Amino acid sequence: MNTEEVLDVFRECGAMLEGHFILTSGLHSPVFLQKARVFMHADKTSRLCSAMARKIKDRFPDGIDYVVGPAVGGIIPAYETSRHLEVPNVWVERENGKFRLRRFEVEKGARVIIVEDIVTTGLSIRETVESLRELGTDVLAAACLIDRSAGKADVGVPLIALAEYDVPAYPADNLPPELAAIPAVEPGSRNL
Repeated sequence: MNTEEVLDVFRECGAMLEGHFILTSGLHSPVFLQKARVFMHADKTSRLCSAMARKIKDRFPDGIDYVVGPAVGGIIPAYETSRHLEVPNVWVERENGKFRLRRFEVEKGARVIIVEDIVTTGLSIRETVESLRELGTDVLAAACLIDRSAGKADVGVPLIALAEYDVPAYPADNLPPELAAIPAVEPGSRNL
């Protein structure tokens, strides 16, 4: 799949919202990619994650041991991607504000790929990398459905993006006037 095909899936699902949004990163944007509207369609989610699994297989032909998803947004795409890769899926959850594997154990040296939904700044992936490295895993890379930084986000490991979509995002104290004139909504999941 190419970027336009991925974005078409989001459009078909009504998942490309316009307005004034506060992203989970804290940045403000005129566009919000509401992946939950895509994830409610198993066929569309499977199509996207199958394409992502192929990209991962191409990059790591010797295979991986686990797919890890950051909760909440990464759980569904990580699970579906792991299904196509035919490897176990686990996820990290916040405990006292920090990601950790609460329900699972992985072996030291396990070769893992982090799968995320949307990347803006890469913070969730960096936090996931840190928690997995503390356990002694080998974090090979991260993958995402859409990199809305278009390659600018530092996730701490190589990033495999199914699509890159350069969407403007602004700090709260530097909003363009047309965005500042619209009331902001915060639809993200960082605090869950």
